[in-house]
Amino acid sequence: MEVKARGLTFEVTEGGPEDGQPVLLLHGFPQDSREFEPLSPRLHAAGLRTYALDQRGYSPGARPSGVSSYRIGEAVADVVAVLDSLGLESVHLVGHDWGAQVAWLVAGRHPERVRTLTAISVPHPRAMLLALRVRPSQQARFWYFQVFRSAIAEKLLLGGGALVMRRMLGAIGFRADLYVKAMREPGRMTAALNWYRAFDNADVADLGEITVPTTYVWSDQDGVVGLTAALRTADWVAADYQLVAMRGVSHWVPEQAPKELGDAVLARIGV
Repeated sequence: MEVKARGLTFEVTEGGPEDGQPVLLLHGFPQDSREFEPLSPRLHAAGLRTYALDQRGYSPGARPSGVSSYRIGEAVADVVAVLDSLGLESVHLVGHDWGAQVAWLVAGRHPERVRTLTAISVPHPRAMLLALRVRPSQQARFWYFQVFRSAIAEKLLLGGGALVMRRMLGAIGFRADLYVKAMREPGRMTAALNWYRAFDNADVADLGEITVPTTYVWSDQDGVVGLTAALRTADWVAADYQLVAMRGVSHWVPEQAPKELGDAVLARIGV
């Protein structure tokens, strides 16, 4: 369905029992809401109502021009406005990659809108900032960030049959084709990369402790997030908290390990 919020039109895929507890699913890069397709049936079977949001830049009707339109605070405001448009006072929030970054900020700045938080792959922003300061290995893991901010990023990712993008998503197999095809839509890749180009550490440096029940899902084969950031996330949750560490799983948890992720999400929600 289409949801109008903040003068934009967002695409939202809903599913599950209409009277079920609401779960908002926030995707990352370079995927879209379809990354939760392997997970959603498990949530529906548990009686939950899911809303998978195509975030700004991914929804064709929510693709403003200009890098500044993709500051992380804009995405946070989108979530709150979409919840208002859907008539949802509060939700269980599940986010992966950039979606996790947004989810941490929504939970921290608008805790009244979040019943529980499950953040996948990306840790609390303050834990990440600490790891970047004290661990050269974490700095090295972020080599791609400057590449994605560069003027050549679109060509690099989509050139040559999108070989780089396909290799990046290698762990999810044929599902990578879904996102390669989508990213060929005019303007979509640039909008998605503008999330990287617009990001400033100052946008997250003031985020405090999370006060809603929280699970952080980290995988030991994640090439982006090291162990220090994963462990120090506990320092920033002043509520019931669990770290779920997955072995042998890459960054692409929702599609590579949907059963294990489903266990973690349902345990956090308590159904």
